[in-house]
Amino acid sequence: MPATAFPDHTLESAPAAAQAGLSAIARKQGFLPAAAARMATSPEVLSGFLKMNALFEAGTLDQLSREVLSMTMATRNDCHVCVAMHTGVLTALEAEPALIAALRGSTPLPDERLEAMRQFILAVLAANGAVDDAAIEAFTAHGYTARNALEVTLGIATYTLSTFANRMTGAPVDEPLARFARPRPGPDGRAPE
Repeated sequence: MPATAFPDHTLESAPAAAQAGLSAIARKQGFLPAAAARMATSPEVLSGFLKMNALFEAGTLDQLSREVLSMTMATRNDCHVCVAMHTGVLTALEAEPALIAALRGSTPLPDERLEAMRQFILAVLAANGAVDDAAIEAFTAHGYTARNALEVTLGIATYTLSTFANRMTGAPVDEPLARFARPRPGPDGRAPE
C-alpha cells in the first residue's frame, strides 16, 4: 500500500475518534506532528500509542533511561522520525552530546548504567523476552529493579508500535525537528558527508 494512503490529517479532517488525541498532541508539541497526523488514519492505533506511552512514562524508570529505550528502538527499527524526535528530547534534557551520539550511532554508551539499560533492551529483543538470569543480574547490578525489567517490555511494545507505524506511513521529520534528523542514505546506500 503506498504511503499516500495515509494522509496528513488535520484536527478537522481526522476521524472523530482521533481528534481528541491529535488535539492533545498539538497542544503539548506546539504543532501537529505528521507522524501523529498519519497515525490518526487508525484512531485505535493513535489511541493505543498514546495510552501505552502514558503508561510507560508513568512507570518507575527515570526519564533518561526511558529515552535510552526510545532511541534504542528508534535506531534498531530505523525510524528517522523517532530518532529526530528523541534527539530533540535528549537535547532539551541537556544530555551529554557523547551519549546522544552513541545512541544515534547504536554504539556503546559512555554511561555504564545507561549502557546496561541498552544492553538489556537488546537482550530482551534478541531473546523475545526470554532473557536468562545473567541478563537480569547484569541489569539489576546497575540499580535497576525487576519492576524496571518488566517496564522495559512496555517500552519495547510502545516504541515497536510507533516506529512501525511511522515507517509504514512514510511519516516525514517535521520542520521543528529537522535540525535533529539523521542524514538519510543516498541512492548508493551511503549517508551524505
